[in-house]
Amino acid sequence: MGDRRIDHVFEAIDYANRVVAGAVPACKWVKAACQRQLDDLARAESEPDYPFEFDVAAAARAIDFIELLRHVKGRWAGDRIVLDPSQKFSVACVFGWKRKSDGMRRFNTVYEEVPRKNAKTTKLAAIGLKQLVDDNEFGAEVYSAATTRDQANIVFEIMQQMARMDGEFRSRFGVEVLTHSILVKDTASKCKPLSAEGSTLDGLNVSCAVIDELHAHKTRAVHDVLDSATGSRGQPLIWKITTAGSNRAGVCYDQRNYLTKILGAVLKRHGGMGYRVEGETADDDSFWGIIYTIDEGDDPLAEATWRKANPLYGVSVNPDDMLRMANVARTQSAALNEFLTKRLNVWINADAAWMNMLAWDACGRHGITDAEFEGAECTVGLDAAFRKDLFAKVKTFRRDGKVFAFGRYYVPEALLERKGNEQWKGWAHDGWIRTTPGDVLDISAVREELDDDLRRFDVKAIGFDPWQLTSFASEMLDAGAPMVELRPNVQNFSEPMKDVERMVIGGELVHACDPVLAWMMSNVVCHTDAKDNVYPRKEKAEQKIDGAIALLIAVNRLNAPAEEQDKPFIVAL
Repeated sequence: MGDRRIDHVFEAIDYANRVVAGAVPACKWVKAACQRQLDDLARAESEPDYPFEFDVAAAARAIDFIELLRHVKGRWAGDRIVLDPSQKFSVACVFGWKRKSDGMRRFNTVYEEVPRKNAKTTKLAAIGLKQLVDDNEFGAEVYSAATTRDQANIVFEIMQQMARMDGEFRSRFGVEVLTHSILVKDTASKCKPLSAEGSTLDGLNVSCAVIDELHAHKTRAVHDVLDSATGSRGQPLIWKITTAGSNRAGVCYDQRNYLTKILGAVLKRHGGMGYRVEGETADDDSFWGIIYTIDEGDDPLAEATWRKANPLYGVSVNPDDMLRMANVARTQSAALNEFLTKRLNVWINADAAWMNMLAWDACGRHGITDAEFEGAECTVGLDAAFRKDLFAKVKTFRRDGKVFAFGRYYVPEALLERKGNEQWKGWAHDGWIRTTPGDVLDISAVREELDDDLRRFDVKAIGFDPWQLTSFASEMLDAGAPMVELRPNVQNFSEPMKDVERMVIGGELVHACDPVLAWMMSNVVCHTDAKDNVYPRKEKAEQKIDGAIALLIAVNRLNAPAEEQDKPFIVAL
């Protein structure tokens, strides 16, 4: 072959071409990421005013640097790293693109989602070392970041071991490996683990932060501090690699969702590339990412699906190990959830989750609104909260053999400011949540919109849990609203749970891609009793399910016999 380093970049671009051509099994997000790179290369060549250029030498240097480091664990311990074409692709994209205006890197934020055993931690550690010694940055500050000390140390300790194993590396760059830091005295640069546990997050001047398993971050604190501490750097880099996680309201899913909008814009420009493309899109020339997962309709227990989700299948991902875990997952629901989440990057909240979130997402229809059902019969479910939770309202309509569900949520403004509720602000901004001033919900906001529902639709029943709502329900009943009391017990919820699950699996339920409801549905754990009745629960207080409860109440009334549908204050004991 020719120049070894140029060959690296050829492999990276060849990988993109083979993915787009279908020669490499890949999901739609990987195809979009590869098409984005090919589009950008074409623009850089054909458009003189395109503000970016691809520096082949810089891309090759980054790959070559990583491959001079050594594995520190497992069967390859002591061997030099050899990047897979899929890994060369991501490294080449991030380090190859430069701004024409100043020669600095184009991308300063990277989000990668890849299943376990795909060597993500080794790659992340190598990137951290490169940024410490080979980024032309005097006084570089590189951090391995996490919310806990132990998690932050995982990548940092691999970086330490890589440096200790290679005397040539330490000698060439003047690296000193200490117990809690890695130093480069000649450039006054340092690398440290960073967490919110026992360390200050103030006064940082971040040149690079590497974050492994972003899904494990319970709050945005560490992520947002790092993101805001790069302002004085010319080409900062925050690189996040994670598996799928367990919180659709957390910072990780927020980053993922933003990336899907960027990649969705690529799909839309290319007519979908064989996929249905809906929802918002975004263009961000400073954000790069890729998501290795499966596509809608894929069989999660088929080997072809495993290959699609795991770029290092057959290399660091052992096919026999995948088969063993899949065989267990066939018969154990908890094992299936673990397999989907950690081996195929499918987002499922609870360890014993009720809802198949792949099927739920497939029921979404972007752009649909309740305005399409003016004058139609509907039922409403209410799940009340005034201080600590969201007040949820869900309307359901039946049309053409399908059930259509629309959610609406209300919270006092003070609740948005509480730690852990950061994503709620975004949902409020996007119009899913209505806020009222103060720290207690003003029920008049619910009353106002419920009155509007009564004017616009033929509301047959408004089901509600009587806890906290008896007085409100009496007032509504006096005003002529068909209020129906439904206590939260097995008799009232078992059949609606089974109905909703059946409708979702069968594609008979349609929702408006409501992110609040999706989060709450993914939080529901299904409890089954000895009589095969089911009941919704949540595992943790922060995993809200109010919208799911409101949906079940609305479906309870929707499927009730017509003569019982609007009977007021029906109490099932």
